[in-house]
Amino acid sequence: MDGSSLTSVVALTALAGAAIPIGGAVAAVERIQPRWLEAEFRHSVVAFGGGVLLAAVALVLVPHGMQDMSLAPALAVMFAGGVAFLMFDVAVNRMKASAAQLLAMLSDFVPEALALGAAFARGDRVGLLLALLIALQNLPEGFNAFREIKSSGRIGTKTVLLGFALLVPLGPLSGLIGYYWLAPRPAAVGGVMLFAAGGILYATFQDIAPQAVLRRHWGPPLAAVIGFEVGMLGTVLT
Repeated sequence: MDGSSLTSVVALTALAGAAIPIGGAVAAVERIQPRWLEAEFRHSVVAFGGGVLLAAVALVLVPHGMQDMSLAPALAVMFAGGVAFLMFDVAVNRMKASAAQLLAMLSDFVPEALALGAAFARGDRVGLLLALLIALQNLPEGFNAFREIKSSGRIGTKTVLLGFALLVPLGPLSGLIGYYWLAPRPAAVGGVMLFAAGGILYATFQDIAPQAVLRRHWGPPLAAVIGFEVGMLGTVLT
């Protein structure tokens, strides 16, 4: 475990986390005319984020998570992730809050940052791919989460953006935990990845995909395809 790897973990997770408030800031100032184009753009951003999330599940979290786990525990952990997110979803609905996008964002940001730290400690090149995917996910997710929270009309713009900025240190903190604690425990890294995958799949089909639907418009589903292809491109490049 060398100093350059540790520096890379802190820097990359911080930059990936910074994409959250950046996405929120873009959502705060974005105005497009006419109204139908603005609506299609917003739905397309939701769909793009969903596509990148599915890419993370299919190309990174599941294949790498199953490398050091047998089938039965892998299935159980992934199902547990879906159930855990269901429980979060039920709690949020009972509080009458609008935070599905925020929960989806954190459900992949934190576990992937943990896995990124462990990957760098082991010299695994998947760490670079995870850093790229985290940043690509956090931009549209920050955008979508800002719009979702603001739609409730209960929280001001500055408060939401400040809250998003306070989430940035979660990346380096999670990365350092992965670097020092998870690296010698490959099965634990796999479990974290599969747990996150289960939560992301639940969120995608329960909340994100339905929000992307816009009748008589075809941009959003195409944006989902593009989002997935961005994940494919990252896989090839790294």
